[in-house]
Amino acid sequence: MIALLVSLGLTIVASADTVGILREETMQNLKENILPFWMEKAVDPAGGFYGMVFNDGKVVENAPKGAVLNARIIWTFSKAYRLDRQEKYKLMANRAADYYILHFVDTTYGGVFWQVDSEGHPKDMTKQTYACAFGIYGLAEHFRATGDRRSLEAALKLYSTLEEKVHDKIGMGYIESFQRDYLKASMIGVDGQADASKTMNTHIHLLEAFTTLYQVWPDAGLRENLKELLNILQTRLYSAQRNHLILYCDDNWNPIGETDSYGHDIETSWLMSEAAAVVGDPVLKKQVDGQAVKMTRTALKEGLNAEGVMLYEKTPKGMSKKVSWWPQCETIIGCVNAWQLTGDPLFLDVALKNWTYVKTHFVDNERGGWFKELSEDGLPLNVPKVSEWNCPYHNSRLAFELAERLK
Repeated sequence: MIALLVSLGLTIVASADTVGILREETMQNLKENILPFWMEKAVDPAGGFYGMVFNDGKVVENAPKGAVLNARIIWTFSKAYRLDRQEKYKLMANRAADYYILHFVDTTYGGVFWQVDSEGHPKDMTKQTYACAFGIYGLAEHFRATGDRRSLEAALKLYSTLEEKVHDKIGMGYIESFQRDYLKASMIGVDGQADASKTMNTHIHLLEAFTTLYQVWPDAGLRENLKELLNILQTRLYSAQRNHLILYCDDNWNPIGETDSYGHDIETSWLMSEAAAVVGDPVLKKQVDGQAVKMTRTALKEGLNAEGVMLYEKTPKGMSKKVSWWPQCETIIGCVNAWQLTGDPLFLDVALKNWTYVKTHFVDNERGGWFKELSEDGLPLNVPKVSEWNCPYHNSRLAFELAERLK
């Protein structure tokens, strides 16, 4: 680890100074940049939020609206309101939750529509378990922040749909996607891996969704499902030899392909630690934390470039040169988590160097918000700031996590 940091040009600074910088600067960015951008640029006067806004602020008014984007907006502003009781955040959270429940939740067959059109009518009625996970995540947080029981009831209905129609109670885990009526599985997952019926990405976000839901609805069955998800991420979706997650599997957990996703590895490391703490099993927590540190060290060793930036992934064709916003957020949180578990200040140095790059290259101080992708030389690419996948979730969560962890 020391050799890695030296090769990256890192110097060890006082932990207290690093903690203060990370906590204060990420929170300032949240309050002065991220949340104002979404309140000022993303609200659709016709209802809900725009489906696409480009770097220059131009709105694509007829763009469809994605379930994942809207659920993440619910979560972001609900969490903002819970931690900082400003009415403007509550209004945004309520706006997002109201629109989501009215337009995305399928009251006929359960689950949520993948996409609605710009006027809120169902457009893509595929049932992606990934989308349902984020619905639970956002709505449970909305209830936690506001006490709105309608959101809790909606989250519990989504959870019930997953348990009745998606959960593989024999082989473990959750099937990736279905047609609208859930009678036939759809072989088109959110990652475009058509033959993968069980995926890492869906299971890690079910883990975070169930973790949040359990904190407002401590059901014994839900606790067992959390433990099952942790078991899957310790065994079926994890290569202990390589310290990487397995991205794609078939029904029987046979791996499909070999891609290492550094951002997902390090994101999962801290999500697993959080979930194990909520479950409250000390033996499980110790096991999970050990895996979390190993995954974090491996991601840093293999995925960081010379500037301390986390690269996207490695495939059999080689290392991706894609520089994306969200792996940086997860790298910082994952490093703080590893520091808290080990006391090793070197993790904080990685986090600080990464944040220094982020605030210099990803944060748009002129128009607000963050750029989503950069070229190899650190220049913003013309990728929308608001889209089906580009949302206020990863970067706001960075500030929230550090505010709660680094008090």
